[in-house]
Amino acid sequence: MGPDRVTDQNLFLSALARLSTDASDYSEVLPDSFPSAAAEPLPEFQLEPEDAFIVKNRPVQLRCRASPATQIYFKCNGEWVNQNDHVTRESLDQITGLVVREVDISVSRTQVEELFGLEDYWCQCVAWSSAGTTKSRRAYVRIAYLRKNFEQEPLGREVRLEQEVLLQCRPPEGIPPAEVDWLKNEETIDPALDSNFLVTVDHDLIIKQARLSDTANYTCVARNVVAKRRSSTATLIVYVSGGWSSWTEWSECNAKCGRGWQRRTRSCTNPAPLNGGAFCEGPPFQRITCTTLSLEPGAGLAVYAGLVGALLLCGVLLLCVGVLAYRRSCRHLRSDITDSSSALTAAFHPSNYKPPRQDNPHLLHPSAPPDLTATAGSFRGPLFSLQQSAVDGHHKIPMTTSPLLDPLPSLKIKVYNSSTLSSLELPGDGSSADGEILSLKAVGAGPRPDPRDTHGYTLPRDPGNSASATLGCLGGRLSVPSTGVSLLVPPGAIPQGKFYEMYLIINKWEKTTSPSEGSQTALGPVVSCGPSGMLLSRPVVLTLPHCAQLDSPDWTLTLKTQNHQGDWEEVLTAGEESFSSPCYLQIEEQSCHVLMEQLGTYGLAGRSAPPRAACKRLQLALFAPRAPCLSLDYSLRIYCTQDTPHALKEVLELERSLGGVLLEDPKPLLFKDSYHNLRLSIHDIPHSHWRSKLLAKYQEIPFYHIWSGSQRPLHCAFSLERGSLAVSQLTCKICVRQVEGEGQIFQLRTDIQETLPPHSPLPSGDTCVPSSQVGPYAFRLPASIRHKICASLDAPSARGCDWRLLAHSLGFDRYLNYFATKPSPTGVLLDLWEACHQGDADLVSLATALEEMGKSEVLVVMTTEGDC
Repeated sequence: MGPDRVTDQNLFLSALARLSTDASDYSEVLPDSFPSAAAEPLPEFQLEPEDAFIVKNRPVQLRCRASPATQIYFKCNGEWVNQNDHVTRESLDQITGLVVREVDISVSRTQVEELFGLEDYWCQCVAWSSAGTTKSRRAYVRIAYLRKNFEQEPLGREVRLEQEVLLQCRPPEGIPPAEVDWLKNEETIDPALDSNFLVTVDHDLIIKQARLSDTANYTCVARNVVAKRRSSTATLIVYVSGGWSSWTEWSECNAKCGRGWQRRTRSCTNPAPLNGGAFCEGPPFQRITCTTLSLEPGAGLAVYAGLVGALLLCGVLLLCVGVLAYRRSCRHLRSDITDSSSALTAAFHPSNYKPPRQDNPHLLHPSAPPDLTATAGSFRGPLFSLQQSAVDGHHKIPMTTSPLLDPLPSLKIKVYNSSTLSSLELPGDGSSADGEILSLKAVGAGPRPDPRDTHGYTLPRDPGNSASATLGCLGGRLSVPSTGVSLLVPPGAIPQGKFYEMYLIINKWEKTTSPSEGSQTALGPVVSCGPSGMLLSRPVVLTLPHCAQLDSPDWTLTLKTQNHQGDWEEVLTAGEESFSSPCYLQIEEQSCHVLMEQLGTYGLAGRSAPPRAACKRLQLALFAPRAPCLSLDYSLRIYCTQDTPHALKEVLELERSLGGVLLEDPKPLLFKDSYHNLRLSIHDIPHSHWRSKLLAKYQEIPFYHIWSGSQRPLHCAFSLERGSLAVSQLTCKICVRQVEGEGQIFQLRTDIQETLPPHSPLPSGDTCVPSSQVGPYAFRLPASIRHKICASLDAPSARGCDWRLLAHSLGFDRYLNYFATKPSPTGVLLDLWEACHQGDADLVSLATALEEMGKSEVLVVMTTEGDC
């Protein structure tokens, strides 16, 4: 062994010895072994996918999130979802420092429908880490729906007070299952607020103790994510049967001497029957005989004296009546009969001239023209119209102070058998002191022309359905009382110097005169105003009532006119106005106002505006024969008519002619454009005393008959028969409702032998208004104030404070271009305001609008000259 090798061994041994020494020094500090790197845990889901429902065709999103996760994917129905269909997001947990992965997928309706099998479509999320995999819960995806028909709907019923009530409801089948709410008169029932209500797990409604306030319409409402369904409405009536009060004390004997009666009574008020409850059984009074024996001294003499005085008074009254009748008959025999020709001849004689009698052989022949060559005297006094010569022919007719026949350049007189004048014209040549020579145009009594041609003749007029007046440049107003129909002729509408006999007539309702066609419905009366050929200098305002329910924009309203051939033509559809529109239509809650310059025959029609169905306002009126009833048969008639004053007036006049009486005020009913009929039925008849002759359970009025509005009046009759003539009390209930719509109930309790006071359901607002008003008295706004308002607002203002702002304040701004084409837009607006406020024309409303516009100078005028 060489020396170098020995040296190396020694150095190695010495180094090893030092290491051993160092190791022994640190043996108490270092551990026995060093740890390896920490292992990654299994993924944990922070968000798992949830069940979802596909509504219509909208896809659903499924999402999950896990940490730590190196990969995360969805598996649906056992198959991996394509990687391109995943939307993945990666982040770092700020607390643990681990990787967080989140993923979304979209599931469409097509994917769900393509799955075959009994199991629903499901998806599951799978996450990986270095330690392994973790799966989420399954999320099921279903197509949501809700059937239309309820499995069980609540049924209406009548229950006694404090009785327990069960209203059942089984909602339509649906996914997800529908939630159920109950409505009471369209208000949601909350059992937490009213402990008398209880909703079971089966969705039934329990009323623990029925109260009178629980009489209402109940509806079951089912809803889920797809739709909401309403059951048919169940009417619950809580009734109270009547009970007798205690008997009163016996009355005194009604005879002062001899045999008489004593009486005591009781009333069915303990409690009184309510909501169809049974009336008390038994008589309401008892009567026993009594005898009175003593007579006070001197009483017999007083009785005889009273009888003698009564006989003398009756004799005097009979004598007076006979004398009056004799004088009237003599005056009638002595009266002169003067036709229109003799009256006109008398007008051209001095004031002391007396027309000849009819038996005078020299009497001017009725068909011969008057002799205008006879000497004429001078007449003093104002010029009067000859229009009412038929009615007031015996009155003297004063003429002007100027000579009548020197000269007569423009006098034109045509005399016929009729005395009704269509027009009077005063020429404006100013040739006389009062300005005028009378020019008349009379109407002949020849063959009656076509009733649709209202120009140049007078229509036959029913006094209750018409109005007429001779109007000139000062204007006026024609109103048909108790109908809501009127015609406003503003000042200046008729040219200066011209007079017209204007009329307003509500046409008799016939099917051929209805303005409705197809799906349209007539909404009010058909009205003729004229004469139709007259020229107007500014628009007049025709007011027509209507029965359209305008709570929501469900209507398309059209104004129509009838031409000379009897055909209906559209004039204007509300909301479709243009510069060529001849009219302006102002629609209000119960009436419409038409600004127009052409008179004729008009009617308002309407149809539903899709997709919603419109509703008409109807009135239901119950009539019975006038008491006392002397027959075993008894009839109840229910009329269904439009909710307009004229329609109800027509029914009242018809029943008055039939001897019927209105039992109670008419009830309103909203009739929907749903093609369902109106159903009428009678219930709760006391079968021990009455029987119904109706074989079916109910009667129906077809939908089209009501909706078209062309058949009036519509009614149904219920024929009853009582067991004997001694039966006088009748209690029953009559239900009227549209199938699958709204309804009304008549609770009838009457004594058919008792004379009922007449009901007056007609509105009294226009019954006191005269049928015609002429000149300034027809208008609420004085002419001086009108002129100042027009002068202030007609001129356009840069700030917009002109007639346009007034139209906006009054609610007349639906189509401003109509007013902009008029010489005085403000004047036309004020005419419309007069028509809209016919019954309550308060200047305060107009003053308020002007005050909001800042027109203080006009307010000063209205305060000083008006009465606001």
